[in-house]
Amino acid sequence: MDYSINFITSWLKDGSSHTVDILTISGLGGIGKTSLAKHVYGLYCHEFNKSSYIEDITRRCDGKYNGLLDIQKQLCGDISKTSSIQVYDVSKYTSMIENVVARKRLFLVLDDIISIDQLDALLGSKGFHPGSKVIITTKDKCLTESCALFKTNIKPKHVEHFLEGLDETESRQLLCSHAFMCNHPKEGYEEVSDKLLEYCQGHPLALEVLGKVLHNRGVAYWEGCMKGLKKETNDRINNVLRMSFNSLPSKNNKDLFKHIACFFVGIDKDLSETILEACDINTRSGITNLIDKCLLSIGRNNELKMHQLVQEMGRFEVHQESPNKPWKRSRLWCHKESFRVLKQKKGKGNLLGLALDMRMLEKEKLGASYELKTDALSNMDNLMLLQLNYVYMNGSYENFPEEIKWLCMNGFRLKSTPLDLPMQNLVALDMSYSNIESFSGCYSNPQRLEKRQKLDGSCFKEKRLFASLKILNLSFCEQLHSVGDFDQLPALERLILRNCIGLVDVCESIGQCVELILIDLSDCMKLEKLPRNIGMLEKVKTMLLNGCNLGESGIKNMDMDSLEMCTVTNIGINRAFVGDIPRDLKSSAMSLPRSLVTLSLTENKLSNESFPMDFSCLSMLKELYLDGNPFNSMPSCVRTLPRLEILSMKKCKNLKLVEYPPRTLKELLFNIAYVHRTNKVVFVPEMSPLKISIGFLDWAYSSLGLNDYGIEGVIKIQEMRSVEEKVLRNLGWTNLDFLNERRVGTNSSESEIQKMFYELGIFSILYEAEEMPSWFRHRSAGPSISITIPSLSPNNLLSSLASSAFIGV
Repeated sequence: MDYSINFITSWLKDGSSHTVDILTISGLGGIGKTSLAKHVYGLYCHEFNKSSYIEDITRRCDGKYNGLLDIQKQLCGDISKTSSIQVYDVSKYTSMIENVVARKRLFLVLDDIISIDQLDALLGSKGFHPGSKVIITTKDKCLTESCALFKTNIKPKHVEHFLEGLDETESRQLLCSHAFMCNHPKEGYEEVSDKLLEYCQGHPLALEVLGKVLHNRGVAYWEGCMKGLKKETNDRINNVLRMSFNSLPSKNNKDLFKHIACFFVGIDKDLSETILEACDINTRSGITNLIDKCLLSIGRNNELKMHQLVQEMGRFEVHQESPNKPWKRSRLWCHKESFRVLKQKKGKGNLLGLALDMRMLEKEKLGASYELKTDALSNMDNLMLLQLNYVYMNGSYENFPEEIKWLCMNGFRLKSTPLDLPMQNLVALDMSYSNIESFSGCYSNPQRLEKRQKLDGSCFKEKRLFASLKILNLSFCEQLHSVGDFDQLPALERLILRNCIGLVDVCESIGQCVELILIDLSDCMKLEKLPRNIGMLEKVKTMLLNGCNLGESGIKNMDMDSLEMCTVTNIGINRAFVGDIPRDLKSSAMSLPRSLVTLSLTENKLSNESFPMDFSCLSMLKELYLDGNPFNSMPSCVRTLPRLEILSMKKCKNLKLVEYPPRTLKELLFNIAYVHRTNKVVFVPEMSPLKISIGFLDWAYSSLGLNDYGIEGVIKIQEMRSVEEKVLRNLGWTNLDFLNERRVGTNSSESEIQKMFYELGIFSILYEAEEMPSWFRHRSAGPSISITIPSLSPNNLLSSLASSAFIGV
């Protein structure tokens, strides 16, 4: 815990505060909050007038009438001389504490706080003596600032420290110290140790408990333990984690936690929220509460993340509903149990969710046919979440549960969606990796339309088959060639058609989907056209056109007059068309939605010549991704984007010039590794503070073949022979003979590289050669050079640094 110890030490030693400093250490149960706080308290408690460490507050208060009074009594005894006074009222003890903390510089550690009442009783509301320090450990990181002390006129200075799990090296050391009494696995235990480390995911309590359990046990015992853990977590670990679950404030939060633990770990947060809201779950406050309790986190790609031990604890809670009869539980996530329940047709109305992926059972000998009957679901009246991936089903779909909100059928075998499948309540449909050839909101094929009318009766025309559908995912459906009749999908918000390599047509009726916020057509390489009215959609925030080969088309056959009449987006997208492109684009041009906030055009073979000419209509755009395109300079149309904040041009191998990006830009990303010729980045004078990510900086500049390179005001590399003498003299250089020798080619070898290097106001020399150059007069033996710089003004200091010269060999 070196990092955390150093962080808290720095916080403790900061004496600048004129009020109390409070540090909240939050994290998962058993992650090490108490151990960390106790260790730091032992190191620094003697540096304060008075100090107190109150451990395990929640357990001591739980179910005890005088629990909080006992803790107040301990605190008063530690910081004052009033412990002999008998008080039987929490508020009176709080007043006594307030009087003491206002007069003395204190160091308090309150371990495992779970409620505001506990904080108010122990901290009061009248404030602390300046310089006092309070450490609070809790599983609820938003708790601290809700207490009475933060509602005063002079609020405490508050810092948060989230404690994460151990890294792989630390985890291995902790496990082995308990299992083998050393820092490394014994011979023969390496593989099973790695599996156990992966299972524990850096959780110290889990590593300690399991290490002790497995001490002096054989490899076979370890492997058996791993199998058992997959069925049921160790009781001690589980009990610690369940404390966070039991403290959740409502049934809604507990149901949300169970749903996520069973079905939604790794799923996009926004998609999950849409589905669960349809299941009458309040996700907005619920997800926040789970995050605050350290039961959930949001990943870098907006996915829901849950520590494996926490997920297993959540599933254990569901398992306990009916340990021996899985069909009586509310949720089924174990593929083997789901298969058997469906095979035996035991599912009843208590089931809310069921997941089955036949690929997970391929290696198991079930002794039965893998085919299932559709009527196996007929009695599951309350089923809302259903995942049937790569499942072969026979029979009619008309008795499928009508309350299903999320239907995931990856690997669906049929060429179209079943006509008799109840769809009116579906909110999310995922048929990725399926064999379907076309998808329509209604059935344009006359025979299918007639059949549908017979099924639904005369009111068919008034029905909208997917009236509630908000998410449609048909990614990786290689046989899919068309998607249409969007007027039957009025609520659609997300259309995801990623890697549909056979898709050639998206119907013009997409203009009827007025609620669309995301369109993903990444890697739809055969797409012949996009709807011309797609630009009329007013709510689309994100559009992903990665890998659509927009730069390869018949655009070269168009004359420049037609080109100039077209908007930038018209030209860019029409390059994806296959076949003739109309010369008059006024009537046929297609534009992107003006509401776009994120646009991705990566890997589209877009050069400067084939790039769109005008982005002025995209006034709301904040993120633009142009990675992997062959243009040699930042497209000029990018400068017209008035709100652009993120511009990414990574893996653009020909990129040489980034000139005057929008002044609103906050983050610029590109790969310096692809730089080969003269390169520079130039900003407008009014540029806002900017984060520049260029892949890496710990590089051998010369090994990349860099001649000249620069980011204006940040970094510049230039061969010495091309630097003007007056610039060098202004930097304090007086003897330039060596430079003249190099310019005429004397006293130098082909292998030597000598460059001027400027970085954030510091000038130095990069020099690569087998030995130190003769013109460097001050030298010393050894691997490093030390330079003593006298006290100078800032300007002279810079000159001194430059003239002293930093040598990189």
